[in-house]
Amino acid sequence: MSDIQRLQERLKKIYGASADSWETRLNPLLASVDSKPAIQGSLWDQGDAVLIAYGDHVLAPGKRPLQVLREVLVEQDLTSLFSTIHLLPFFPASSDDGFSVIDYRAVDPALGDWDDIQALGQHCHLMFDLVLNHVSQHSQWFQGYLAGREPYVRYFHEIDPDSDVSQVARPRSLPLLTPFATSRGTRHLWTTFSADQIDLNFDHPEVLLELTEVLLEYVRHGARIIRLDAVAYVGKRLGTSCIHLPQAHQVVKFFRDFLQLVAPGTLLLTETNVPHAENISYFGQGDEAHMVYQFSLPPLLLDAWLNEDAGPLIRWLADLQPAPPGTTFFNFSASHDGIGVRPLEGLVSGERFERLIQAVGERGGMVSTRRMPDGSDAPYELNITYFDALRDPSDPDPSANIRRFLATQALMLALRGIPGIYFSSLFGAENDREGVRQSGQVRRINRKKFDRDELTQTLSHSDSHQAIVLAGYRRLLSVRRHQPAFHPDGDQHVLTNLPPWLVAIQRTSPDQRHRVLVLVNVSGQTQTWQLPSAMRTGMLTDLLSGRCWDDQAPQRLAPYETLWLHSTNAGEQEPWPTSTNTV
Repeated sequence: MSDIQRLQERLKKIYGASADSWETRLNPLLASVDSKPAIQGSLWDQGDAVLIAYGDHVLAPGKRPLQVLREVLVEQDLTSLFSTIHLLPFFPASSDDGFSVIDYRAVDPALGDWDDIQALGQHCHLMFDLVLNHVSQHSQWFQGYLAGREPYVRYFHEIDPDSDVSQVARPRSLPLLTPFATSRGTRHLWTTFSADQIDLNFDHPEVLLELTEVLLEYVRHGARIIRLDAVAYVGKRLGTSCIHLPQAHQVVKFFRDFLQLVAPGTLLLTETNVPHAENISYFGQGDEAHMVYQFSLPPLLLDAWLNEDAGPLIRWLADLQPAPPGTTFFNFSASHDGIGVRPLEGLVSGERFERLIQAVGERGGMVSTRRMPDGSDAPYELNITYFDALRDPSDPDPSANIRRFLATQALMLALRGIPGIYFSSLFGAENDREGVRQSGQVRRINRKKFDRDELTQTLSHSDSHQAIVLAGYRRLLSVRRHQPAFHPDGDQHVLTNLPPWLVAIQRTSPDQRHRVLVLVNVSGQTQTWQLPSAMRTGMLTDLLSGRCWDDQAPQRLAPYETLWLHSTNAGEQEPWPTSTNTV
């Protein structure tokens, strides 16, 4: 079956016989793109790392924010550390900091224009969001719906307000249906995330093909990675949970097949903030997303350090199966959103979960909730910066928190997959309570906008916590990008039966020639440990500090210390045999 035939079959799986009439709209899209050869070799390597940033993350008077962001990235030499910048929604929008899109094809003039984005693309690859599930009520599409114009009258879900929606999975503690006055009278529409974000109706092929045109436009503007926002919710069937329905998976597969035809090498990343088994279902059989977020990782890292016990984290990592060939994980600890707690389901005890919720409150954070089927509200997201989430309220020493924070980042960067780092995290950003007060939105606590002069001045002081954190990131990312053992496709073996304070992971390059043993002390005490006898080879060197480690004797790990240990034996290609104590 040819790639075009496969794409046509995908369309038929979603829409049945009615898909035939829509191929006439699909074919011109394919014909408008020059055919490109398939990518040879790996789609990624250890040099890949993603910086996640808003277009207006840094501000300066009289300058377009996108221009300011580019200048700061260049001046701070961040473009040498990151292969890709994920530009969070930069489109005209009416709420949710860009995720309520008014016009998919335009750049918000308050941020800049397409030339500014192209200028960023001269320094690194680009990643854009395709906000699939919903559009702004102020969009042309929705205004056309209200007026009764074709084809927009079919773009949204009209629901009888008396319908039983109790089974619908809810990511917010807000009404699911919102009434709107239309040219045809009052209609109640599906609004999963807010009354300003109207869910699109993928039951109609024109919606999918309209967004396919948008996807193609993003590729033409230089996007190498497309993040499919809230894709899990695009399928709607009353009487079901309306999350992860077959239609959602088929849409991802359709986009992947389309990209394989028009832009091989362009990657899809699915955003599904749900429990782990549900999350990784978007790999399909290696025919859906190229990358899937590791949503369980951020709360498990936080749980390990707050309890000084890595047990749940180790168990999860040990059970983690490799991604299917041609796919990989997207590892992160912080993003523009809060720390999702649904991905902790089944991974930590109820007592530890409640302790985590309490700890966030003690550190100045807040908790967003979701509506449960019985009408109650349950924790959904921890709203706090990752730097402050790790802070010990009883310990005023800022250096200890810097060590804690960088240790979590060192472990995240060492795991199999591609890492993503949130712009604010680069500087150890603290809770922006003023941003919450001004906006009334708890998510703003982790979305601080930096004044350029103030940020530059702060970073010029090498003893500031912001400069120390950034220097730590520089070291970690510089070492990682030159070590083949950290290739996203490299093996990952997790040592088990360890003391609760220790994380030990062995990474091996795809060609088996390079190995690094990652050791992390998650406790605030100096600890002593010795490698299992089967893994002892002699003197090792920590790639981060240059410290020598004699594996023939017990060695000390300082509080929150991280080691990336590499064999110093000249010419040795296999530093360690595979331990029987690994998974």
